[in-house]
Amino acid sequence: MPGTAEGVDVPSASDVLRRCRELVRPALVDAVGRLHPWTGEMAAYALGWSDTTGTPEPGGSEGKGVRQALALLGAEAVGADAARAVPGAVAVELVHTFSLLHDDVMDADALRRRRPAVWKAYGTGPAVLAGDALLARAVTGLAETPSDHAAAAVRRLCDALNDLVAGQAEDLRFEHRPWHGPGAVGPEQYRSMAEGKTGALLGCALALGAVLGGAPEPTVAALDRAGRHLGLAFQAVDDILGIWGDPATTGKPVHADLHRRKKTHPVLAALAGGSRAARELGTLLASSRPADGAAAERVAALVEEAGGRAATRGEARRHLDAARDTLRATALTRTAARELDVLFAGLADRVR
Repeated sequence: MPGTAEGVDVPSASDVLRRCRELVRPALVDAVGRLHPWTGEMAAYALGWSDTTGTPEPGGSEGKGVRQALALLGAEAVGADAARAVPGAVAVELVHTFSLLHDDVMDADALRRRRPAVWKAYGTGPAVLAGDALLARAVTGLAETPSDHAAAAVRRLCDALNDLVAGQAEDLRFEHRPWHGPGAVGPEQYRSMAEGKTGALLGCALALGAVLGGAPEPTVAALDRAGRHLGLAFQAVDDILGIWGDPATTGKPVHADLHRRKKTHPVLAALAGGSRAARELGTLLASSRPADGAAAERVAALVEEAGGRAATRGEARRHLDAARDTLRATALTRTAARELDVLFAGLADRVR
């Protein structure tokens, strides 16, 4: 049910996301339709529109469309019509899908949204190619936008892409760094990685809407900053779900991050505590035993006992508060600001 603020109805986060998806969908379908038929088929599968034969799949999971919603709300927040931000919304959705295709290959994740990942369904090479096609289409489509602000929008997107790649590079490198000692991953290094890997595109989405809406640079920068804080909150929740999430809702195996020994916030926070549980956790993580089955159960229990889960929830809350404070300190239209506030809170409290 929608809430109220100062006597005015405020839609729920799911209502906001649904409205924005409906506005963007025709342009997104058109963009995918401009791809080569084979890469277009894989893109449609990745987006949840069809199965591996190209047959429409009405019940497929399309994802929430968070980034496209942020782009539209970014335009509305600066007083522009949402339609002006549709090219930006399409671009960030295509970039997000590209990143998922490549991430699943790099992480060897076999499932995405409760069905085989693109690389499992089509092969590794085809999945990489489909991701490349989506990236190229995203940049081309934004560059072709009939707007005086198209060049600035492309620069903003390319800056975010560079940050995204840097964040993903650090995430991969973390897997080869020790759990303890001089080479261990510290909290600030982890936040920097998460801001690049997750925050950059969320910040870019909000900022693109403002750019295409003709907003001044200080406003664009503030929205980018708010989106980056949201990304850090989002990543913290993702890290919790990567250990304790229900596979029926996350679409990933239980303890997925532990199986790969990923250095996520809950694990790093737990190790920093110095408790008996933290010491036992460090010993288990440093061993060569596979982190699966009973071993993964024990690691998850130790992370929680050592305070990793609670610390990560606190991290998510701090960055969510920072994101919302940034919005409140920026001159934005009242309706869009309320919808962004509702959306931010809903994303940080999500269960999948």
